[in-house]
Amino acid sequence: MIKWSIGSSGTPADSYYEVRSDCTDDVPKSKFKIKAGKTLSVRKWQAAFSTDGCLDIASVLSRIQKGGVHPTVRGEVWEFLLGCFDPRSTFDEREEIRQIRRLQYARWKEDCREMDSHVGSGKVITAPLITEDGRPIKDPLVLLEATSSQNTSDSASTSSKNGNVDDSATRITDKHIIDWKLTLHQIGLDVLRTDRTMVFYENKENLSKLWDILAVYAWIDKDRGNFKCTDQSVGVANQLQYLASIIQVLDPKLHDHLETLGGGDYLFAFRMFMVLFRREVSFGDSLYLWEMMWALEYDPDIFFAACEDASAHKSKISRSKLRGVRHFGKRDKENAKNGAEDTEGPVPISVFMVASVLKEKREKLLLEARGLDDLIRILNDVNGNLDAKKACAGALKLHKKYLRKVQAKKP
Repeated sequence: MIKWSIGSSGTPADSYYEVRSDCTDDVPKSKFKIKAGKTLSVRKWQAAFSTDGCLDIASVLSRIQKGGVHPTVRGEVWEFLLGCFDPRSTFDEREEIRQIRRLQYARWKEDCREMDSHVGSGKVITAPLITEDGRPIKDPLVLLEATSSQNTSDSASTSSKNGNVDDSATRITDKHIIDWKLTLHQIGLDVLRTDRTMVFYENKENLSKLWDILAVYAWIDKDRGNFKCTDQSVGVANQLQYLASIIQVLDPKLHDHLETLGGGDYLFAFRMFMVLFRREVSFGDSLYLWEMMWALEYDPDIFFAACEDASAHKSKISRSKLRGVRHFGKRDKENAKNGAEDTEGPVPISVFMVASVLKEKREKLLLEARGLDDLIRILNDVNGNLDAKKACAGALKLHKKYLRKVQAKKP
């Protein structure tokens, strides 16, 4: 079991993120400890609100950057870190926004259900529903169906007709709908692979809800950056290019060696960016790592950007009012101090995280890597062994060093 010390109580973390009993030997052990006085506790979180509900985001960010968030309030805190709410909003305003968003999600889900009846049915689709030219496929494989039973042993069902094109069905001509339907079985396969060691994902209803959410998201957000791949580029191409530039500036010798090995495109780091180090650390540590990065990158305008992107409810608090109380994350303060504003925006902290991993493995890469296989083998040693807190600290140091070097080169 993954165990954390929570304050003085010593409550184990598996009471929050329970691991299946048959998988306890297969999961990485947590290296992060939740500590009183450093971690954002329930008490500190509640004390950060004014009487009408405005949040002192600066104190919250500072605490998160020191020691993460206690699991019992993580869901509430993430709503602010990810821009769901303006920290200057009141309790009543946020409740109004919640209701509006619930209704909006219900409408989106109903729109998707009208295009495909599997949405909201309690089923997870794992085989194609449609051909690339829009012809429906008869009886696609439905691997899992949510029922009241928690036993998943009887969840698999197959059809002997699976894969047959239904010539009697109406052919779909809308390219957007075709593209969306072609992603549904891919989403299903990913859902079934999601943290299979966790007890939470043994519950078929949880899996089907996750599939519904991702199916709706795939419809409303067709341009998903990290996951958008073409014949010319992969979705994380920008981050890979940033990484190459950073290593070239900070460690030209390592960069040249990687190029000699055929790794100059840095595609070996693809997975780290795609799943944000989920394979490299334990489940609990990955949550800590993510909230640490979000706190470091926090932008007070993120709420307004999210509202504009979704064409959703506009905050009653004006943008100009919020600008008067800006609280940047630590990374963005360094950008501002060094004049590193960029028309394309700042480099994500995740890029410096990967750079810190490469720097940590620098000597081994230079001495032992004689080809791409060696390179991948050395980096795979990081799996389950990455210290999330040290990696964040290393990323910040590299970020500061990178900014200094870039500034020094400017005329």
